[in-house]
Amino acid sequence: MIEVRWDGPIATIALARGGARNAVPIAGWERLADVAGGLGAARAVILRSNMPGMFSAGADITEFAALQADPAARTRFRLAMRTGIEALGALPMPVIAAIDGGCFGAAVALILVADIRIAGDGAQFAVTPARLGLGYPRADVARLAAQVGQGRASALLFTGEAIDAEGAARIGLVERRAPDAAADAAALAGRIAENAPAAVRQLKRALRRPDDADLDTAFEAAFGGAELAEGLAAFHARRPPVFP
Repeated sequence: MIEVRWDGPIATIALARGGARNAVPIAGWERLADVAGGLGAARAVILRSNMPGMFSAGADITEFAALQADPAARTRFRLAMRTGIEALGALPMPVIAAIDGGCFGAAVALILVADIRIAGDGAQFAVTPARLGLGYPRADVARLAAQVGQGRASALLFTGEAIDAEGAARIGLVERRAPDAAADAAALAGRIAENAPAAVRQLKRALRRPDDADLDTAFEAAFGGAELAEGLAAFHARRPPVFP
């Protein structure tokens, strides 16, 4: 359902439910939260699919019949989805979403919590709940509007129409285009992992929470830290830095 593998300090979360087009069931969202909780040692995280031609169909629609009949199950679904998405978004290290193939419904909400989104040549995106007679969680509507603007978010949400990789890049839904999103994500994660991990995490905090006054203290404290000492030593020795 959701697999994790490590390549040195880089963790990859792979959606692996090919028989269901990588649709995420309630248990899958809960599993995602558990997985995210175990990634504290990573310097970068890649979110991708193990299924050629499909990133994810979104939430598992086969569970929706039960939600029609059971109000308590609706709450569990909403909270499980929220917990899984927010756990990924709360990771302190950079998260890169590599989207090769279709990315639909709740899968768009999932990639919105990544720091960098890369679309492969075959990527397609659609936010489709209105086609089913549903809304979209308010946190995800807000993130979509913040990412692409309210007007473009409105068009995506109200029509449910799909856009391709170029269209997604044009409106700012993704930041990068590549023939192979997974390969580009791996290369980008490798470059990030070469940098000072505490400094990178501080930069992510500043991007996500610019009003956090503690960042000023952290910035000053870094001048007395081991990462700067190694960075300066490497600079003067004209060698690549090696950060522990």
